[in-house]
Amino acid sequence: MYDLIVIGGGPAGYVGAIKAAQDGLVTALFEMDALGGTCLNRGCIPTKALLHYAELYASIGRFSEYGITVENASFDFSKMHEKKAQTVASLRSGIEQLLKANKVTVIRGRAELKDAHTVCCNGEVYEAKNILLASGSTPAIPPIEGAEYALTSDDLLERSDRFYPRLAIVGGGVIGVEMAQVYRALGSEVSVFEAMDRLLPMMDRELSQSLNMVLKKRGVLIHPAARVQRIVKNGDFLTLFYSEKGRDESIEADGVLICTGRRPNTAGLFADGLNIEFNGRAVAVDSKYQTSIRNVYAVGDINGIMPLAHAAEAQALAAVAYMQGKAPAIDPALVPSCVYTDPEIASVGMTADEAKAAQIPIRSGKYVMGSNAKTLIEGRERSFIKLIFHADSDKLLGAQLCCAHATDLISELTLAIANGLTSAELLKGLRPHPTFVEGITEAIEASHGQNIHSMPTRR
Repeated sequence: MYDLIVIGGGPAGYVGAIKAAQDGLVTALFEMDALGGTCLNRGCIPTKALLHYAELYASIGRFSEYGITVENASFDFSKMHEKKAQTVASLRSGIEQLLKANKVTVIRGRAELKDAHTVCCNGEVYEAKNILLASGSTPAIPPIEGAEYALTSDDLLERSDRFYPRLAIVGGGVIGVEMAQVYRALGSEVSVFEAMDRLLPMMDRELSQSLNMVLKKRGVLIHPAARVQRIVKNGDFLTLFYSEKGRDESIEADGVLICTGRRPNTAGLFADGLNIEFNGRAVAVDSKYQTSIRNVYAVGDINGIMPLAHAAEAQALAAVAYMQGKAPAIDPALVPSCVYTDPEIASVGMTADEAKAAQIPIRSGKYVMGSNAKTLIEGRERSFIKLIFHADSDKLLGAQLCCAHATDLISELTLAIANGLTSAELLKGLRPHPTFVEGITEAIEASHGQNIHSMPTRR
């Protein structure tokens, strides 16, 4: 009998398995596909790789501003995918080595949960004291007529053989805006259709507005509050029919990408008759990630709490601690959200609107990065850093960043919130010059109405 069986080898699964093994638990991990899950194989990593390559290509158009001449620039889409695949393979190999080094038994095949202590795979029965479900998610396809002609993000990231000169994207969330930037940077005509009234509807409105302006400036056509009605195939191209502002419209495209969210992957996971509680399509869990079946835990996308790879990892670490009767070292509720567009977007903690809705007195500080030396040196576009402090305790409550390297800068602010740091404590450490991180100092000072390197901004 194992101490722990983990079902799923994505960020939640392999991290949980390795941590459990390091804690001395005899652990087995079941995976029916490639190790690394959606994040590594069809999500975070390949998307960010393509974003990087596309941004490199787009930057060539600005080289003349710096006295650099490049003639006859072009790109090879298949080679971009080849390089992406090399990166994915290298990281996947690293996961395999880590699991082996930590003596985690890896079993290939579809695992089915029989009861609180039993899993069946490839006709064999395995038992464990605890079971961790981490089977991830799959793309959710809305009931749009003709949706079978469209691509999911999985499809688009695996299609190295075809580039779409005209791409229509249904869904203006994180996946939608990132893929819009990839294809627009490579010269495609890109249109984004979002059912809500703005892009990134789950994030701070100012972040959404800034990204909207940047994408529009670069030529992306954005259709907020648009309802896609149907997709029709016409030979080699598709016609997307939609309604916007009370009018019925249509657009032709070489490809249509549907990225309207993901759903928990529970297909074939549970034996017939197994009584486990669901919360909609997600597996219901308590505050310790335990399901309605004692000794069975569910982490990552399958529980529907926060569909992010780093959130899945944090939940897995917490669950492994809880099943050993320990308190987790990490707070899985404090999750930074990141969007890898240019400029990057990152957010953690409360927004000003959320704080006000909770009747929490706040003081905010915003620094527009146009006065930041590193931003000017690199020719970066519209960007800012906004911080939210408790008006009485002075503790940092939230941060919203739209700037270069925002996804790296957010870590300092996440740590500050986790440890209840005040603006005075955040100002004690000196940030080097010239760097993007200086913008954090400026935003802190702006919260007190003190702007050293920029004009005061209205709070």
